[in-house]
Amino acid sequence: MIFEPVEEGGYDVVVPAIREICTFGATIEEAREMAGDAISCYLESALEDNETIPQDKEPSLERIAVKI
Repeated sequence: MIFEPVEEGGYDVVVPAIREICTFGATIEEAREMAGDAISCYLESALEDNETIPQDKEPSLERIAVKI
């Protein structure tokens, strides 16, 4: 999961292996819980529908310099 702090407070969460999932939490703990619930729901639905479970992915993070 990737937790991105939001300027207004809280955290946006994305799951690289399951792009359909994006969620939010007012605190990091709530964001973790919301993401866990979203992943569970997605996986349960995929299993019920005999869909392939996506493999876990490690995102690649990199900083680049940009001249402006």
